[in-house]
Amino acid sequence: MSKLIGLTGGIGSGKTTVAKMFAAKRIPVYIADEEAKKLMNKAEIIQAIANKFGKEIINNGKINRTLLAEKVFNNKEKLNALNQIVHPAVKEDFKSWLKQHQEFPFVMKETAILFETGGNKDCDLVITVVAPLSERISRIIKRDNSTEQSIHDRIKNQLDDDFKIIHSDFVIQNNALESTENQVDEIVKALNKIQ
Repeated sequence: MSKLIGLTGGIGSGKTTVAKMFAAKRIPVYIADEEAKKLMNKAEIIQAIANKFGKEIINNGKINRTLLAEKVFNNKEKLNALNQIVHPAVKEDFKSWLKQHQEFPFVMKETAILFETGGNKDCDLVITVVAPLSERISRIIKRDNSTEQSIHDRIKNQLDDDFKIIHSDFVIQNNALESTENQVDEIVKALNKIQ
């Protein structure tokens, strides 16, 4: 049975970049956000979201993600409603992914809301990726073309780094690529000792 590593960090911390570094070290990684986006193209999920948020959320048979984001990111109730539709589907998808990777000593689940959903309780180890706030904001603006205010609103919906750090087995300071790669190497060495 594989040991499950939870990989988390606030928006813009660079956790997906770090996840890919672990994947390059032959640790299979499930990137929850990417899988959730794929699952949101399934007819039953589209229908459930349309029922909850209105038909205008659908454009050419697909979810208008920009409009959906506008509706949920400043409204905790609506965000929770969306999560109640998407998270069970992701959970089931992850279970079947785990079955396909059970021969590996470690597998990793990368998710921004590991602690918020209680997913950390299912993990054998937790790694949190952190980066300075200014760096995170700059990355998100480049990646998503978001406004600084919308980024701050999204950050407010996540637990702060201090909480995550206290409850993690490893912390990666993601300031410079080479340093981050070295930290990943050190963690892989530590994992090899405990398998």
